[in-house]
Amino acid sequence: MFLILPLTIGILVAVSVYLIIQRRLIKLVLGFAMLSHATNLMIMASGWVQDGKPPILPVEKISVQAQMYVDPLPQAMVLTAIVISLAVIAFLLTVALNMQRNFKTDNIDEYRRLKG
Repeated sequence: MFLILPLTIGILVAVSVYLIIQRRLIKLVLGFAMLSHATNLMIMASGWVQDGKPPILPVEKISVQAQMYVDPLPQAMVLTAIVISLAVIAFLLTVALNMQRNFKTDNIDEYRRLKG
């Protein structure tokens, strides 16, 4: 667990940066989506505790014992980040689709040349 998660996050960030520098809008949107997922994984990993219990106490255990509980705040932050990134990705896909329809290209450099 200690090696797999950072390795996965690193691979996602590397692939997303590679896609973002390709100068194509669809690859830019895919790179942004992958970077968002890598960030969400990193935030979720910050709240992980080995042998951690869910932060829900049963009624029988009103007195809090000295146990390790998983922090629920990163989970709430990631849920919010997923909704926001979904909206941003939908907006970027709409921009890419309109650019493809109007200028018949998805290359950012070609768009700047055509725009004048």
